Amino acid sequence: MAKESTKTNKKQPVKASVASVAAGVAINIGISDEDRAAMAQGLSRLLADTYTLYLTTHNFHWNVTGPMFNALHNMFMDQYTELWNAVDPIAERIRSLGHPAPGSYAQFGKLTSLADVPATPPKAKEMIRILVEGNEAVARTARSLFPLADKASDEPTADLLTQRLTVHEQTAWMLRSMLEE
Repeated sequence: MAKESTKTNKKQPVKASVASVAAGVAINIGISDEDRAAMAQGLSRLLADTYTLYLTTHNFHWNVTGPMFNALHNMFMDQYTELWNAVDPIAERIRSLGHPAPGSYAQFGKLTSLADVPATPPKAKEMIRILVEGNEAVARTARSLFPLADKASDEPTADLLTQRLTVHEQTAWMLRSMLEE
């Protein structure tokens, strides 16, 4: 059994518990077990939302039709590629906090705040509206985690959240612009 650490950082005392011992090595990164668990839970919701939005966006890339086909097909590809590249840093942050990252459809289905894509592909403008709502939902999920990151002085997570907010807010704006007549 690993020896419990009682070292402290300047902001808060941190004690490694048995629950934070992985492979016989205690996790003592200056964030309490409780705060790391809360951050990992929140990031798991963000990961599920991001993956669900990725899947929806990729689906729409495959199934878009109509006069905006070329513009939307290419835009959706850019968006799903960005989302695909986002899931790994989120999952790896969860792992850095000492928790397993969710990775199954069942887990994502329980954790996501996004609705599943309709079984029959919607018309192009409805796809855009669904993606606006999805990006806004992911932004809300990311924004909701800032109080946890602040409480724990978890700057790496706060940085990740800021990056995700920038992408989702800008993407929602660009998609909303396409809905104007």
